[in-house]
Amino acid sequence: MHSLARVGGAQELLRWVSGRAGGWAGLLDGDGTVLRGAARTPDPTCAAALALAVEGARELTALGARSFALDKGPDTALLFPLDGPSDAPAPILAVVARRPLPDGLAALLADVAMPLSMCWAAETVERKRRRVDLAESRSREAVLHLLMTGQLSIAHQVAGALKPTLPDPVRVYVVECPAGRRDEVARVCAGVSGGRSWIVRCPVYARHLILVVPAGPDGTEPQLGPDIAAAVGECVVGVSEDVPLCDTATGYRQAFHALAVARGLPVRHARFGSAPEPALVVGAAGARWADALLAPLLTHLPRRSQDPGSQELAATLASWLAFSTHATQHLKIHRNTLAARLRLIGELLGLDLGRVADQAALDLALRIRATPALAHRSAPGPAEATPHPAAPGSLDGILRRPAVREWAAQELQPLGAAGATAETTLRAWLRCETQLGPTAAALGISVPGARKRLTRLEAVLQRSLLRTPSARYDLWLAFRALETGPGPGHE
Repeated sequence: MHSLARVGGAQELLRWVSGRAGGWAGLLDGDGTVLRGAARTPDPTCAAALALAVEGARELTALGARSFALDKGPDTALLFPLDGPSDAPAPILAVVARRPLPDGLAALLADVAMPLSMCWAAETVERKRRRVDLAESRSREAVLHLLMTGQLSIAHQVAGALKPTLPDPVRVYVVECPAGRRDEVARVCAGVSGGRSWIVRCPVYARHLILVVPAGPDGTEPQLGPDIAAAVGECVVGVSEDVPLCDTATGYRQAFHALAVARGLPVRHARFGSAPEPALVVGAAGARWADALLAPLLTHLPRRSQDPGSQELAATLASWLAFSTHATQHLKIHRNTLAARLRLIGELLGLDLGRVADQAALDLALRIRATPALAHRSAPGPAEATPHPAAPGSLDGILRRPAVREWAAQELQPLGAAGATAETTLRAWLRCETQLGPTAAALGISVPGARKRLTRLEAVLQRSLLRTPSARYDLWLAFRALETGPGPGHE
């Protein structure tokens, strides 16, 4: 019995007892609800045995007895309440067998009661621990979601009951764990960082951990990435630049891009290469363009109270642009709900969300609105007093700005050393709406060949392409900015 208890717990003990009794064995609560049950050889009589056990459990509870036997038809039910903590009702052990009962069955049940009580108590504690862990994990996930959407005050309120406190500024790490070892890696990360990391299990990728750690003079050492990679074999780590807490979403994107680079390195860790954020170079004109583009969405009023409002639709759009179909896991919604919301968003904005061009415009607009430096729409400065005569208020007008063109040149600079094939592949991929099949056909190569080319380009650009969040939007904008040419007065 004791070896069964160690190996299989309460369920294995019940299975063993049911075999010895030649019937059904289980645990029930006082009102007859079956908590666990086992039958060595299930047959049509199991339903009758279960009904007899339920009836017996209710009668034993009503009598307050320490044991009870109930005969009905050819069966007998023997019931014993197990020992348990005083603050919670203990379950009842019930065994139903055909008469005549096996010799020594009552003594056997008395003997098995103690190990069964211990197993049940241990499993109850474990269930409570898992519920607490799940609640904490969901709370941390909620805090991360609030940070990613720029809701700092609410994030601080929710995080107040958890440890450690949210740092500012921060450095974001994305850790890709070996399959099935994420909890173990989370404990390692907590130890390596001295308990100063805000660790979140990624709701989108089952093998990813997201670490938000202190940055700056008082922050953790840059050695944290190498330490994690060294502590757990097969771990891959991507690290962001230091960013303000309100820019956690930017830090996450940077760390995700660095992770794509780290996968191809022997050391299995990489830090995001310095690159400007396009939302920072569009100026006040870009902020006004973003407001105008998103206005139909942000001012939307739902027809019914149960329909999503503007804030929920904006969050859905941001999640889908970042994670594609994985947004269902991020937002905890059904795929049909996601599809319906995207249809509504497309209708409100008058855009085709299946086109990378429209996706890139919306992604830029959302990032502009989330950029603290552009949170307050300032009056146009001398350089912006006159709108672009070519296309006032258009995306192309914004992309013609000298600062944006400089950003685009820097974004695409690594392609120069990668040969003509690299740019050809990238342009074909974007032209084919980032679909591998059409891209391969356009290039005259196989789908695996196209995937290999793009994987190599991830290392060249130091950006993620094939997995979301992807750099596809920035690359489309960069190519478009250089194709449109400088605006008047900037030749």
